[in-house]
Amino acid sequence: MASINIAGDTSGSISLTVPSVAGTNTVTIPANSGVVMVSGNMPAFSAYSNNTQNVSSNVLTKIAINTKVFDTNTNFDATTNYRFTPTVAGYYQVNGALNFSVSSGQSAATIVVYKNGSAVNYGNYVTGSYAAILNISLILYLNGSTDYIEIYGQLGGTGPQFIAGSNATYFQAAMIRGS
Repeated sequence: MASINIAGDTSGSISLTVPSVAGTNTVTIPANSGVVMVSGNMPAFSAYSNNTQNVSSNVLTKIAINTKVFDTNTNFDATTNYRFTPTVAGYYQVNGALNFSVSSGQSAATIVVYKNGSAVNYGNYVTGSYAAILNISLILYLNGSTDYIEIYGQLGGTGPQFIAGSNATYFQAAMIRGS
């Protein structure tokens, strides 16, 4: 028979509780050291822009994602830097959308995810439209200490704007696997 040995140098308790339903319940712990992830400690956030943002034509501009829907580990800054800095290393599903409009002369539009100040993935690129929604989706490794991600947009034409709204311009990430 195997045993469970729990040791530590702080006070407190650890409880292992099995469900009160019939059947077999199995927990498999990997044979390597590190953090064992459970659904309760995997960082995730969803946030959106609640203000229309006027931007300069053909200038890559950080999108001001300033309203949190949720932030499970308080890792998203919605007031100053508009960035996600997770404190748990792993692989993250990252999603974003940019709703935009221009008055006239639209030539191109794009959405970009930046990691640590450098572009890592470009989303949709459209030409010849005065209004549209651009999307981006990727899986990205973040080290849990110094890595951060941000979202940028670039529009051509006259009077370019990032349009606000929870279903219009948003940024999200959720940990999908530990490192």
